[in-house]
Amino acid sequence: MWFDGFMRFGLLLLAPLLYAEVGARVDTHAERLGAVSRQIWELAEVGYKETKSSALLQAELTRAGFSVQAGVAGIPTAFVATYGSGKPVLGLMAEYDALPGLSQKDVPKREAAVTGAAGHGCGHNLLGAASVLAAIALKEEGFQGTLKVFGTPAEEGGAGKVYMIRAGLFDGVDAMLAWHPADTNGGSLKTMMATISARFRFRGAPAHAALAPEQGRSALDAAMLFGHAVDLLREHVPPDTRMHYIMTQGGAAVNIVPDFAEVLMQARNPSMKVLDGIWTRIEKAAEGVAMATETRTERQISSAAYNFLPNDALAMMYDRNLRKFGGIRYSAEETDFATKLRKTLFTDPEMPLGSEAEIQAPQEGVIAASTDASDVSWVVPSSQLDVATFVPGIALHTWQSTACAGMSIGRKGMVLAAKVMAQTAMDIYSDPKLLAPIRASFDKRRAGFTYRSRIPADAKPPLNYRDNPLTPQPAR
Repeated sequence: MWFDGFMRFGLLLLAPLLYAEVGARVDTHAERLGAVSRQIWELAEVGYKETKSSALLQAELTRAGFSVQAGVAGIPTAFVATYGSGKPVLGLMAEYDALPGLSQKDVPKREAAVTGAAGHGCGHNLLGAASVLAAIALKEEGFQGTLKVFGTPAEEGGAGKVYMIRAGLFDGVDAMLAWHPADTNGGSLKTMMATISARFRFRGAPAHAALAPEQGRSALDAAMLFGHAVDLLREHVPPDTRMHYIMTQGGAAVNIVPDFAEVLMQARNPSMKVLDGIWTRIEKAAEGVAMATETRTERQISSAAYNFLPNDALAMMYDRNLRKFGGIRYSAEETDFATKLRKTLFTDPEMPLGSEAEIQAPQEGVIAASTDASDVSWVVPSSQLDVATFVPGIALHTWQSTACAGMSIGRKGMVLAAKVMAQTAMDIYSDPKLLAPIRASFDKRRAGFTYRSRIPADAKPPLNYRDNPLTPQPAR
């Protein structure tokens, strides 16, 4: 007992030195991993197609001495990299998928690098690189235990982590350290939106649209009525619900009554239990419009994610380490870039320029977005760190955020995130008793709830979910 107390006292005395060492080790590799993040930004590979992006991160980890298992969970671009042995077992999450249609140069005006191509509007090029950077720094620092880096593809609607959970890849992990690009800095106690997505398909009968329209049964009519039904439903669901859809297919020629149409539908709510009830009503709407138009309907769940389960102990550790390392400081050139970029927004941002230097205290709330990292948070104690890689006031999934993710503003945030995660991991390795409050928070917030993904148990990773073929999908 006295020895444990002596060691903890010694660690407190050495804390400034430890912070300096971890920060210095991150800085040593920051330029190289920053270049990797830029390469991934230029590649801009969408979900499950991130072949080169994943390979870049795997190569860095292999070079650093990690054992890399690639192609896990039936996903070619997923991987698990491991270093060390024994307890504690800590995890870092890496994402690297881009978003369709957000190609952008690193300039403060709308200018696509490749017209119509994908872009890193969510900053996953920075996310994966920072986690790898933190892992390399930790390996060089030395620790007792095991470190795993999880390469998790297709976060943007592909639910890659759900299939990795089902493959048992997160089993035995004591805590998961996650982060996400943002326009503020803070350890978060906020949850995120549970979400379910599905492809609703309608099948009718073709006919000549002018000569014999009465012989046709329009699948397009059914799809349009379905969208209208969902729009009317908005008045009768909890106000924190979000429902959005696109029509992926609506016919082949204007003079043919469409016999196939498809709607990609997504619904969200902060509670999966509440969302289940809303989703049942959406399914009834599809069945109703099919009856009204004398068509047939079928649905295929394409993705689902839980609301995030925060962790009080990990959030406070993030907060403490963020304050040790400090926020982001822009150079004169970066400030000029940020000023010009903010002028392109439709509304004046609430946060003033300079907020990137501040640290926000952890607080409860709901972020109106969704992620499959939430599913991991229900099976492993996890926490989300937000770091300012975007100019304050810039939203995710925009050309403005893509521009930031490809230049020095984004990379500064990437380095800070790596330092905070590396130090937080080192804190736990140095004093494994810190896992007790982390686990206690996890058990209390989960409150005996049993996690069950809404993606069917027999579903396979939808490796081509970003494809949008012009021909109708076969009946299922």
